[in-house]
Order: sequence, then structure tokens, then C-alpha cells
Amino acid sequence: MKRLLISAGLALGLLASAHAAIDTFEFANEAERQRYRNLIEELRCPKCQNQNIADSDAPIAMDLRNEIFRMLEEGKSNDEIIDFLVSRYGDFVLYKPPLTSRTLLLWYGPAGLLVIGFGVLGVIVLRRRGQNKDRSAAGLSVDEQARLAALLEQNSQDKKDR
Repeated sequence: MKRLLISAGLALGLLASAHAAIDTFEFANEAERQRYRNLIEELRCPKCQNQNIADSDAPIAMDLRNEIFRMLEEGKSNDEIIDFLVSRYGDFVLYKPPLTSRTLLLWYGPAGLLVIGFGVLGVIVLRRRGQNKDRSAAGLSVDEQARLAALLEQNSQDKKDR
């Protein structure tokens, strides 16, 4: 009985995933189909965090695929289609946003954080090296050495007496 329930659960799971929508567009030629494929693979879904329009099952991705197909049928160029989507959804729909003053942090932020991290690491290492040199240079004064010798001598005498 347990196997039957597990089998039924797996079958329902497979059926649910097989229910995903499949776009069936009629293209004039193979070049148009390839243009469409390239566009939907290079544009990001506005709802999904890191998924392109081709792989997303979100309703907005389906609408965008339909919109791209419509614009291709109207004879618009790839640049016109991309410009339309960027004006409507912002630079987020591009996997490689242009270098502008608004995206400067996006492009150079990780490198800046890496440089700052190495700088902080360098300062920490230099401070620790300086502290170690101070400790070794400090050493014991002549009086402290004499007192230490006396304590060690007293300790060894106590051990002999036991």
C-alpha cells in the first residue's frame, strides 16, 4: 500500500511538471526562429531573480515571449525590441546592463569591496607584526632577569626538599 501511495505521488508530481506551457509560434523561416530564441535567452524575467524569459514559467515571462514574437512579426530589430523592454522594465531585464552612472556600483562594487577587504587584511597583518616585534624587543630588564632566576632557583630547591 505504501508503494502504491508513493507511486501515485510521483506520478502526480510528474504530471504537474509536464503541464508547463509550451510556446507554439509559427515563424516565417529558421532565421526568425533563431532570433526569437536568442532574444528570449538573453533577456531576464522581471519576476524571477536569475532566470531568462525562455526558462521561466511566470505569467509575465509568457507575456514577454508573446510580445517579443509580436514585435518580430512587425519587423522590429533586436535593438528596438531590447530598447522597448528596457524602457518598460529597466536595466534589470538585461543580463549585462550598460555602464552608466546608475550601474557604476553594480559593475565596480565587487572589485571595490575586494580591494577594501585586502586593505583591511593588510592593516591587520602589519599591526600584528608590529605587536610581535614590540613583545620580542621588550624582553626582560636586568632586574627582572635576576628576579626570574631567583624564583626558578627557589622552585628547584622546593622540589629537592620534597
